Amino acid sequence: MGQLTATRDFSASAEDVWTLASDPNNFEKWLTLHQKWKGDIPAELAVGTQMTEVISMMGMPNTITWTVDEYDAPSTLAISGTGMAGVQVAISLAATPTDSGSRFDLSCSFEGQMIVGALGKAIEKQGAAELESSLDNFAALLG
Repeated sequence: MGQLTATRDFSASAEDVWTLASDPNNFEKWLTLHQKWKGDIPAELAVGTQMTEVISMMGMPNTITWTVDEYDAPSTLAISGTGMAGVQVAISLAATPTDSGSRFDLSCSFEGQMIVGALGKAIEKQGAAELESSLDNFAALLG
């Protein structure tokens, strides 16, 4: 199982970070793994809400049906799902207030029979780069 985390501090409020990060309509603007949504995006998220997304890692697309596991506005969102070949993926984000604005934590974990050995290491390395790129995109979007 691979576990990746990236953190970035922003001068924006935690509520502003949360509003932008937790809206699935914004994923295409900053989350580099996102390729497209399949079907409708829910108008509101809550624990148990499901949505289907095509993500891509290392040029390999995978359709994931996400389930919202944790939703604690305005601070925490955690989703998980299973894609092709039994690949299990979980993404969580958290926005917490700091003295100078906010801290945004973005985490991703993945596991599956195919994600072992050299391929697992390659996906872990690429995944870390994807999280950093996503936070760069997020920072630009946040302004």
